[in-house]
Amino acid sequence: MHIDRWMRGLALFGVLLCFGVIVLGAYVRLTNAGLGCPDWPGCYGHISPVGAEDSPAIQAQFPSRPLQPGKAWHEMIHRYAAGTLGCVIIVIAALAIAARKPKVVGAGFGLVLFATVLVQAVLGMLTVTWLLKPLIVTLHLIFGMTTLALLWWVWLRQQRPHGAVHLQPAPDRSATAWSGPSSPARIGYWLAVLSVAVLAVQFFLGAWTSANYAAFACPDFPTCQGAWWPHADFRHAFVLWRGVWIDYQGGILGNASRVAIQLAHRLGALGVTLTFLATSLFVISRPSLAAARPRVYLLLAALGLQLAIGISMVLTTFPLWLTTAHTGGAALLLMAVLALTAKLHAMRAD
Repeated sequence: MHIDRWMRGLALFGVLLCFGVIVLGAYVRLTNAGLGCPDWPGCYGHISPVGAEDSPAIQAQFPSRPLQPGKAWHEMIHRYAAGTLGCVIIVIAALAIAARKPKVVGAGFGLVLFATVLVQAVLGMLTVTWLLKPLIVTLHLIFGMTTLALLWWVWLRQQRPHGAVHLQPAPDRSATAWSGPSSPARIGYWLAVLSVAVLAVQFFLGAWTSANYAAFACPDFPTCQGAWWPHADFRHAFVLWRGVWIDYQGGILGNASRVAIQLAHRLGALGVTLTFLATSLFVISRPSLAAARPRVYLLLAALGLQLAIGISMVLTTFPLWLTTAHTGGAALLLMAVLALTAKLHAMRAD
């Protein structure tokens, strides 16, 4: 149980730190600081921009990337935070592998978590060395959200008692409410799983929008460039691979392709909203699922917040703080839907 307490504390710290890393990564991307340090893992061959400022010879090796201390610090602070998170995850994975029963997560889960952070580190390196290639930037954000989801799931698993002795409950009508393939808990759980899957697709669309600098393609709402369906080039908008040594900072797509990406992102947001509302209404309408309602209300609050941020972001011409908060809102939405999924999973298993 001592290891479980350590796991609980580290998981919560990891969730908070991972949330911060995701938001900080969005800030770095939105301030065009992703190439503030054109090498990896250091900055112009040093562990901090301070050393880089004192090394003009090393700076000369990157003639197309002159040192900009502000952007360099943005990038390096993000790397410091990500490195710290990696260390925390390594400890969690080690505890998961070493722990004996009762334990929260098994060795397999610990290995998956460890592999995820390794892939994320490689993607972080390639983001810089491959000059902000959209596919890599998109995968980097998706794996960041995956890391957050895994850490959050570890913490959620801690909320149920492990190894406790359960007394035989008295028979009642609710005792059979969870059994059978069509039980409310089972249906609600799979609706929640569907919500997670739809949100994952929207994460790809959102990351692809950001990586291709397509947010400004539709500067109005609910229309786009004054039309409900403006000219859009979907054929070239979602080409995943265009070559390695192309500088993607600022984007290379034409306006019609960026419009297509933004339209897809907005349609994805509509799909997420409808799926989340359907899941929420199902759970709220079932008396047997009353215990899950508080998490439904949190999910609806997170959804409302994210929609408000997204719409306000467009109407106020994309201020930096709102565009950064949009990524944070996506992370909160992920945590809310996973919390509901975990609750319905536990109710289904009881």
